[in-house]
Amino acid sequence: MSPYWPVVRDRVFGRVLPGLALSALGDGMSAVAIGWLAVQYAPHEQRALWVGLTVAAYTLPGAVGAVVLAPLLHGRGGAHLAALDAALRAVCLGAVPILVWLDALTIGRYAALLACSALLSAWGSAGRYTLVAQVLPTELHLPANALLTVLTEASTVAGPMLAGLLIAWLGAAAVLAVDAATFAILAVSFALLRTRAPLPRRAHRTAGFAAIRRDRHLFGLMVLSFWFFLLFGPIPVAVPLFASSAQDVSLLYAAFGVGAVVGAIATGHLPHLPLWPAAIGSVLAFGLLLTPLGLGLPRWADLLTLALAGLAWAPYPTASVSLVQRAVPAERLPPVLAARGAVLVVSTPLGTLLGAPLVQAAGPATTLVACGVATAALGTVALFIRLRARAAVTAPLGGMAHHGHPG
Repeated sequence: MSPYWPVVRDRVFGRVLPGLALSALGDGMSAVAIGWLAVQYAPHEQRALWVGLTVAAYTLPGAVGAVVLAPLLHGRGGAHLAALDAALRAVCLGAVPILVWLDALTIGRYAALLACSALLSAWGSAGRYTLVAQVLPTELHLPANALLTVLTEASTVAGPMLAGLLIAWLGAAAVLAVDAATFAILAVSFALLRTRAPLPRRAHRTAGFAAIRRDRHLFGLMVLSFWFFLLFGPIPVAVPLFASSAQDVSLLYAAFGVGAVVGAIATGHLPHLPLWPAAIGSVLAFGLLLTPLGLGLPRWADLLTLALAGLAWAPYPTASVSLVQRAVPAERLPPVLAARGAVLVVSTPLGTLLGAPLVQAAGPATTLVACGVATAALGTVALFIRLRARAAVTAPLGGMAHHGHPG
């Protein structure tokens, strides 16, 4: 029996899966439409600046919301947090096409609406993974997390293609209208769920960060995740310049997406997967597989390399979230996962910002090689630290065993 079947059949979690799938597809479509709409409304001489600002506005405010809104949102259940995030996304994104149709949209209003829509994004992600821990038994956490990864990665393959068709037919604003509708459906799906009672709402703004700082395993995972996503950041800058045409860019991204979907599906079929080795191995393998991309190989080899890199990437999101779920009780997960989300929502855009001058100075091929080598080095360092920590734990046990058998 497929490990996903009990997840899909669960009477609580199964009810939100259709909404999650639709919303993931809508976000995959918006990934194309957000920048395209910015190009249409930005002043011609400032297009690059406004495209960067609008893309960042759709993600970075989640880090602010994770800290500033912690006292207000602490104690709410996973379903409630996910519903609030989806509802805010639906309202703010839905306002964009309305302003377009009223001929009242400006680039400033557009960026402000995107920023507002992202305020609860870290809490929404925390709510989804908290719901997994709240309603599913421990043995189903890994396949449930893998299923969420599958939905995300699949949307990066199908979403842009659908967005291109819809933009050609009705314009970029229509894509955001569709995305807003999918978030509205998702908000209703979560709002109708009834889960365990929430905790009291008193909490410090940095409660999640404090919990991570106190646990050396969670702290180590946070550091590893930050650097992994930071080093991934320059890749979206390098790939369009590395490719020879728009179709080439689509093929490269599709190859990575297909590999990531296959990897995520396979991860869910490994119920006894050792999580730490899987997470570290994912970082190391991704770096090694990314490096050949900038070595001037034939295009078919580049596509194969990216597909394998996507395959290596896929276990990391699932394994890292599962590690947090195992380390923290379900009722205390939201602030911890929100703090994790706040760090990750900053790391990739920061890597992108740092990668832009690197691509400009060294070229896209050299940048891809540098990112691959640096990521492989990160995985090697993490593996060394992990092995050293395990040796430190087993050494006293070995010494006790030796002293327990005299003669």
